[in-house]
This record gives sequence, structure tokens and C-alpha cells, in this order.
Amino acid sequence: MTAIETEGLTKRFRHVVAVDGVSLTVPTGARYGLLGPNGSGKTTLVRMLLGLVHPTEGRVALLGRPIPRDAAHVLPRVGALVEGPAAWPHLSGRTNLRLLDAAGKSGRRDRADRVEEALARVGLGGIDRRPVRTYSLGMRQRLGIAAALIGDPSVLILDEPANGLDPAGIRWMRDLLRDYADQGGTVLLSSHLLSEVEIIADDIVMIGQGRIVCQGSKAELLQAAGTVVRAADVAALQRALTAAGVVSTVSQDGSLRTEADPASVGRAAYDGGVMLTELRTAESGGLEEMFLELTADTQRERTAA
Repeated sequence: MTAIETEGLTKRFRHVVAVDGVSLTVPTGARYGLLGPNGSGKTTLVRMLLGLVHPTEGRVALLGRPIPRDAAHVLPRVGALVEGPAAWPHLSGRTNLRLLDAAGKSGRRDRADRVEEALARVGLGGIDRRPVRTYSLGMRQRLGIAAALIGDPSVLILDEPANGLDPAGIRWMRDLLRDYADQGGTVLLSSHLLSEVEIIADDIVMIGQGRIVCQGSKAELLQAAGTVVRAADVAALQRALTAAGVVSTVSQDGSLRTEADPASVGRAAYDGGVMLTELRTAESGGLEEMFLELTADTQRERTAA
């Protein structure tokens, strides 16, 4: 069964197109990353997945059931954190989760200790009974993730879950989501942070101006990011690549970057009699450059300028 599926999903707010014809297929058990700069339409897309916003066009299905028509049947099997955790500030975290559990039990695993287990799972098992309004931002974020997990969901949809977490908390979150997926759960993680999505997700969808600009497995995107090559004689290396029909550009650090695969680059250097000092796939740096280039039109700084 497909965990998440959209077809031609579009949302217009008067003259603004927030999401523009997005089609996604997230298989059950997958770890998907939805990557895009702030203002690119990620949160609106997530809200449509959960039936919180009605699409102007297109369709949404979760676990094979159409949303929002069958939302009441399928959403108890979906855990979500959207635009930060929501909680009653005058109540303790434990009481918040007990109320949430009582209101939304899915009945899949009726356990009296599920609240305590959720708190322990996110590292809040030892908290006292002080009100949520006294929590730090990181503690609130952990509580929000606990709320998403409490119903023993089949699918987790998390929007910017690393907000407010320190480095140790981010590492904890990554381990938690990996463990959840390894047990058969499906994760859709929405973020503007490449490093967060890259480490957690196996498949990545880049979104800009409400549209999908690039998608594929992490391995495919890394391969598409190109090759980095370096030699003592940069000019000779560039001539050898040009002679072989390989287009390259010189980076600020003196290396050459090309879209060709490493094998083709190495062969061109060998044929040109050039000794290489470095030859590798572009990896994260190339993926970051790809992301920034493909979503440049929606970067806030560019828009403001």
C-alpha cells in the first residue's frame, strides 16, 4: 500500500499559488524528505495532506484513503507535527498527552502506559509536573514529537521538527526517526535544512515556488550533483576535459566541477596525460549547490532584493 499519494495538488490563495501541481508517491516504510526554502509551499502542502487545508485542485490519499473525505478514518493512524507543537500552556506535558490520548485513541494498541512510554521515548520521562509554559523551546518540540507518536501511528508527517533542538537533540531526533522507519513506519520530513533531510531521508523532493523542481533517491541526486576533480596543473586538466567533450567550471578552491561521472573524468585526464590529486563525486556540497540553484527564486533574500 502507498502511504502518501498526491496528484496535481494545487492550492491558490486569491492571486497567490502556494502549491502548484504537486504529485508525490511515498511508499509504505519509506523515509521521505520534503526540502525547500521558507515560503516555498512546504507547510501548505503538509496541511493539505492532513486535511487542514482544502486543495483548489488535485487529490490526496493517505494509506489508500482519500483526504479529506476519509480523514476521520485514516488520521488516527497518522502522527503529525505542523508549525510547532500545540499544547495547553497551563497544564503539564504529561497531562497534555493524557488528554490527547483520551481524545484520539486509535484502538490499535490500547495500553495504559502509552503516555509514559511516549514521554520516555522523547527523553521527557523524568520531567516534573510543571506547566508547559515553563518548558524550553527544545522541550516543547520534544513534547510535540511525543504527541505525534502517542497514537502508535503508521505514518509520521513532521514539519521542521528540529526547530529549537540543540545538536544533541537533533541527533536524538535522527536516531528516533531511523528507528521508527526501521520498524516499518513511514516518515515524511519537511524542512529547509538540507543537512537534516539528507541524513534522515532516503528519498528527497525539492520544492520551490510551490512546484517540485527535483526529486529522486539520495544516491540519484548525489550522482546528478556531478564530480569534483583536482590536479596540480588546473589549466592542463581543463584542456584535457575540453578535448574529451567534458564541460567543467573552476571553483574558488581551485578544483574543477563537472556534471560528468568520475569514470569519464578520470579517463579524460588519463588520455590527456594529466595526473590527478583528487577525484570524487560532489556529494553533499554538490547537493547543496543543486538545492540552492533550483530554489534560488524562492530564497527570501533574493525575493527581497
